[in-house]
Amino acid sequence: MNEPTGVENEGAGASGLGEEPQREPGLTTGAEPEPPPEVGSGILRVFGRQLKRFRMRAGLERPEFASMVGYSVSTIAAYEQGRRIPPPRLIDQADEVLDAGGVLLEMKEEVAKAQYPAFFRDAARLEAEAVELHVYANQAVPGLLQTEEYARAVFGMMRPPLDEDAIAQRVAARLARQEVFAKRPAPLMSFVIDESVLRRPIGGRGVLRGQIEQILLAGQRSTVEVQVMPLDSEENAGLAGPFTLLETAEGRRIAYVEVQNVSHVHTERRLVKGLEVKYGILRAQALTPQASLNYVEKLLGER
Repeated sequence: MNEPTGVENEGAGASGLGEEPQREPGLTTGAEPEPPPEVGSGILRVFGRQLKRFRMRAGLERPEFASMVGYSVSTIAAYEQGRRIPPPRLIDQADEVLDAGGVLLEMKEEVAKAQYPAFFRDAARLEAEAVELHVYANQAVPGLLQTEEYARAVFGMMRPPLDEDAIAQRVAARLARQEVFAKRPAPLMSFVIDESVLRRPIGGRGVLRGQIEQILLAGQRSTVEVQVMPLDSEENAGLAGPFTLLETAEGRRIAYVEVQNVSHVHTERRLVKGLEVKYGILRAQALTPQASLNYVEKLLGER
């Protein structure tokens, strides 16, 4: 696989942790911390009011409408009040069942953006458009490789704690990002993962086993390479923390870095080039892709 030509990473944590960042002077792009969209961003409130208006126009009580679309009454209430992010399937169903004439569908894209913390929305868009994506992780499994159970455990460990609705929404958003694997043509992806990440039982040993299985399956894709950075390696160029590199179809090279609640999207060539060089060194220091898969398979056998 080619050396990284582009850059970006996975918000909701370059590390896969999903912390909320703060601006730091002197870097290309930072993001101020904002209240998470789950608490009711503008588009969610607008969508909720429109959903309720069309339901009432159709002469449907909330329980009746909930039954028609297959959701609980409390969930529909949360959507109408702008407290939860409606999934695309619900929007499609609601527009048809309520004969909304495409009004609800027109808000679908903006509603989808609200599933990500404000600081990661630009990164999520870039990630979805990337033709190459390269990730170094030394704190947690990269978000693009996380299982649902592992992601839920990661978000459940955040402090201050997230409420259950927020955790559910963040998990759903993280899993939705993994649709990038189904793109045609699929982007070229590589992951260098520190061995400590594969041994840290976040969520419990059962959750870790399922996570290791998913990493093994991902590494067997023709467009994906997984490399392990051994704990006993005497050289490691990535001690400064995780990061992601990406390249868009237009040839834009971007880097995404998120550590200790500080998140940045870098576009300045000097900064991006430095991380590209670092990633190349990390790949050289890590086990080869085949040796890494053999190691992951061996680790799975130990569980």
